[in-house]
Amino acid sequence: MGVATGCSVSITSKSEVSGCSLISPEILHWEKEQQQVRSRVTEESDIKEQYKRAWAPCLCIRIDKDVFYFAGQKIIIQGALDSYAGTVWPGALTLCHYFDTHRQQWNLVDKTVLEIGAGTGLLSIVATFLGAAATATDLPEVLGYLLANMMRNTRGRCRHTPQVAALSWAHDLERSWPPSVHHYDYVLAADVVYHHDFLDELLATMKHFCRPGTTLIWANKVRFETDLTFTENFKKAFNTSMLVEDGEMKIFIATCKD
Repeated sequence: MGVATGCSVSITSKSEVSGCSLISPEILHWEKEQQQVRSRVTEESDIKEQYKRAWAPCLCIRIDKDVFYFAGQKIIIQGALDSYAGTVWPGALTLCHYFDTHRQQWNLVDKTVLEIGAGTGLLSIVATFLGAAATATDLPEVLGYLLANMMRNTRGRCRHTPQVAALSWAHDLERSWPPSVHHYDYVLAADVVYHHDFLDELLATMKHFCRPGTTLIWANKVRFETDLTFTENFKKAFNTSMLVEDGEMKIFIATCKD
């Protein structure tokens, strides 16, 4: 497009009418949207920082690798000190053993499985070896060891390539994890109830993913009074039953309420 000599073309956010400058409705709407975006980004940053302070280590120190045998496979797990996510917790070991020894009752072949709070990834690795299409999730700050453990143990050895994804409990789930796209046969959680302040967010995340047709399996060792409180709220939120009870270790099975 040509411009006449002596004339200039500029884009402005204002329209001049009778000597007055009026901001157009379109620009007002655009500026309002930008303010909302900036506010949402700030809120997301604050939430991520809260999770990071609660869960992520200030200093990651590698520890010796642990070796496990499940599903007929040797599994090598690299952990880390100063991080909840860098530890293989009793709940994960309990669920690994349970699925490995109850294959006919719980056939995971070609089933979609989501693990929340996957940590080192051991449970998702075992689910993968048992034939599941597994997705292991945890906070973005602690995905390093999870991804490394998943790749080291499953590459070229499984029916379905497992996925690793970042998931902050109860944060922006409808947009980031829409149920129409992310529907799972099983949702697994092992020792996710511990000494932290995000139990409401955890329960909201469980409810988001536990849809009709989904079975939620949660294993936890009872350690604190807050564990019992969460358990009661868990029972109110879902149709639940006790799958295994071995001392302080309990495995619950749950489905969504109609």
